[in-house]
Amino acid sequence: MTITMTPHELHERIDKGRPPLVLASLWSAEEGGGYGQYNSEHIPTALFCDTALALASTPSSTTGRNPLPTKANVDKWLLKWGLTPEREVVVYDKFRGLFAARAWWVLTWAGMKNVKILDGGQPAWEAAGYEVMGGPGNPRIYDGGQATLGQLPTATIDEVKQHTGILVDCREPNRYAGKKEFLDLKAGHIPGAINLPTRAVLNEDYTFKKPEELQRIFAEHGITADTIDDVIVYSGSGNHSAQVIAAMVISGLSVPRHFVGGWSQWCANPRNPVERSD
Repeated sequence: MTITMTPHELHERIDKGRPPLVLASLWSAEEGGGYGQYNSEHIPTALFCDTALALASTPSSTTGRNPLPTKANVDKWLLKWGLTPEREVVVYDKFRGLFAARAWWVLTWAGMKNVKILDGGQPAWEAAGYEVMGGPGNPRIYDGGQATLGQLPTATIDEVKQHTGILVDCREPNRYAGKKEFLDLKAGHIPGAINLPTRAVLNEDYTFKKPEELQRIFAEHGITADTIDDVIVYSGSGNHSAQVIAAMVISGLSVPRHFVGGWSQWCANPRNPVERSD
């Protein structure tokens, strides 16, 4: 089953009156606020998903900047959206697909069985000539379901410390190398990690590359069907890494373990080693 949907496919579904649940996954801390962006313009039928509030918990030095949400919080938002585990849902954002990727990963982890990413997001939708609308959105139609957390594999910080397989850092090369850091306490990466940034799996328009191209890219980094069970993926706090994990699934690989706390959790402890590179 594919985890992406094209703007044409989504438009056709909406036009024929058979739309999936559509969530505009926007980050409330972004400039202008996520809801302000949504209220200004969104894809018809879409409901607002505040990614920071719905799909993350309170930051801390022991869990990272955007730790996983609690079941109670996810259930509250499932009710707000009218989302049940069996209902098809398409997630999108307005920028580079990072928040949509997090929504895909977290909702699937929480037990939603049919989550898709709108490939290229709202920019691709508008580039295809489809209209957007403003306003607060439609009320939910269905009652929400219950989350069943833990449906995708994760890794704890202790498991990362003991890991002897492939550790993938999905941040931009300058952050990985330790040349700059504007979000977390230290610059650098977890010792032994390789760098596979999100830009490597995306086209210039932020759509995902074709499965065969993704297969080649991952294979060049030693990530294949034979090694995927020994792969842990991380980023700063689970957004960039969710996008690379989505690309792995698109390429035909199974879902690897996700260290959601990522670099933000690792570097918060001064006793954890830091590696930098040219």
